[in-house]
Amino acid sequence: MAAALALPAQIAVTLTGHEGPVMCVRFNKSGDYCLSGGSDRTVKLWNPAKGLLVKSYTAHAHGVLSVAASADNSRLASVGGDKQVFFWDVASGRVLRKFRGHTDKINAVEFGAGGDVLVSGSYDRTVRVWDCRSNSWDPIQTMDPFGDSVTAVAVHESSIMASSVDGTVRTFDIRRGEMFTEHLHQPVTNVALSHDGKCLLASRLDSRLLLLERASGDVLNEYAGHANTQYKIAAALTNTDAHVLSGSEDGKVYFWDLVSGEVVHTVGGHAGPVSSLAYHPKPGQHAMLTADHSGKIRYWAS
Repeated sequence: MAAALALPAQIAVTLTGHEGPVMCVRFNKSGDYCLSGGSDRTVKLWNPAKGLLVKSYTAHAHGVLSVAASADNSRLASVGGDKQVFFWDVASGRVLRKFRGHTDKINAVEFGAGGDVLVSGSYDRTVRVWDCRSNSWDPIQTMDPFGDSVTAVAVHESSIMASSVDGTVRTFDIRRGEMFTEHLHQPVTNVALSHDGKCLLASRLDSRLLLLERASGDVLNEYAGHANTQYKIAAALTNTDAHVLSGSEDGKVYFWDLVSGEVVHTVGGHAGPVSSLAYHPKPGQHAMLTADHSGKIRYWAS
């Protein structure tokens, strides 16, 4: 079945270099490289297909919880326990700026459209927006309607989507100055955007994934079968939006058919919860990355 579906089925490469848990792993925009961040306070740049560590970035004093790459791959951002957004030059490894304003750990960071702004979400119950072109260290906008920690952020054109432990997914239309709230009635630990920009995938701490229509907030489908009741577990859609995938606390990755909601594929390569995953961004490339608290990153191929 895996071969017919052309989904990642085997571990092609294992990336080792982090000391301690890997908290986040992300492909760059082209999918040729990936970034990872760990409790060892480092960000690492890899060529995953070749299993090569290209560069390590060391400036954090605390663990790294999220990383992001700019569209042109020349800049990266990283966040974590430092309560600051680190903005890096990829080639030199130099920190260009440390944006300040959050008062607690930062869970998530994303580049906005065009790469001129950064968006971050924090334990301090806020989403903040930063201008990469400005000399100021301070946020240009702060959104604080949340009742608990902000766990993840996603950006599409002029809209910012954010999930929270308070059980909501909120959408901020920056251009219109409007906010829309979807109440999902369980802590939401992750939100991911479909590649066509029309849907949001929300992970809840009751071992459920919900697919939402971004424009209306309507629940289009629900996915179950994995285990997720204690940890922040990553989920995503494949690069064709045909399948939903999620990590699980049993060390596996589950794949569901987007429309039917049925589990169509599973792979197991981790001894503990899959802390982060990413699917290759280019259609036709059936590869993914997974990471866990052992310090290993797996690169999977079909």
